[in-house]
Amino acid sequence: MQTEDEKLNQNSFIFVLAPKGSFMSKNLHFIFNPSELGAGTRGASLGPEAIRAAARTKGSTIFAQYPIQVVDQHNDLLDHKSPYTFAKNIDGLGKVFASLEQNITSCLQAGAFPLLISGDHSAAAGTLSALKNNFPNKRIGVVWIDAHADIHSPYTTPSGNLHGMPIAAALGLDHHHLAKNQLDDATRAHWDQLKSTAFLPQDLVYIGVRDTEAEEDAVMAELGLKNYTVAELRDRGLAACLQAISEQLQACDVIYISFDVDSIDPLETSYGTGTPVPNGITFAEAQEILTYFAKAPQTCAIEMVEINPCLDDEKNKMAEKALDLIEHIISHLS
Repeated sequence: MQTEDEKLNQNSFIFVLAPKGSFMSKNLHFIFNPSELGAGTRGASLGPEAIRAAARTKGSTIFAQYPIQVVDQHNDLLDHKSPYTFAKNIDGLGKVFASLEQNITSCLQAGAFPLLISGDHSAAAGTLSALKNNFPNKRIGVVWIDAHADIHSPYTTPSGNLHGMPIAAALGLDHHHLAKNQLDDATRAHWDQLKSTAFLPQDLVYIGVRDTEAEEDAVMAELGLKNYTVAELRDRGLAACLQAISEQLQACDVIYISFDVDSIDPLETSYGTGTPVPNGITFAEAQEILTYFAKAPQTCAIEMVEINPCLDDEKNKMAEKALDLIEHIISHLS
């Protein structure tokens, strides 16, 4: 009988059989994006440096081995009350996205693979927009590993925090038919500028989403978005689910992996993230998922988000676990 790892390795050939261009390379650049403008709690901006501190404590030299690029963060806006109730600090986030695109573009032009360590998950909308601008004629697949769907818009958000909106922004969605908030002209203009059409809804796969609002559930149903719940991963087996994901994304030229640490059960890591949710995937499952996509030649970028040492109830454990995952990803880049 095959082990789970053997099944995983066997199924990974689904990607390898018909590669459309390999982006994986040990010529890797870290991109630190310390913006936390989209978060509802403070501290995610410290995530990249918390991971680097964990590496120093461990004696790991990975951050000396690869170049580190740093995105402009504009977190000074957090010292003032945002005038944009339903899209807090959106005026600064556009500037962050501009800097992020410059960094991703320079990384790709250098022939390097971007491994992003970002503050809050709103960063992903900027990353996806930048990838689309760099690969304008390529179809982008998105694997979103998260406890949350992050598909609200300013028209539906219950909090106004932009880390709950990156999928809607990258799909160019407003959800007017579900609107419960009325936007002023300034907010609407900023949101319209922030939006892109980086990928198609059918090229999005969720893994581990388990905390959503009614408006998100409605949008996910309307768009036919697939969410591999924790229960399904266990019932079908991780290898079978990953095979199904690769089949769904087979038509994509490149694939972006967005990993929120709150996808993992906080009992296995810590509560060092902005919105922890119980009953998540295990650390071992997270490692297997990331390994699978690190080996896939279509994978063009991996981003890790929402490490918040200010909220960590076990010193710097979340950053230590994130470091373990990052080292594991790098060891499997081909």
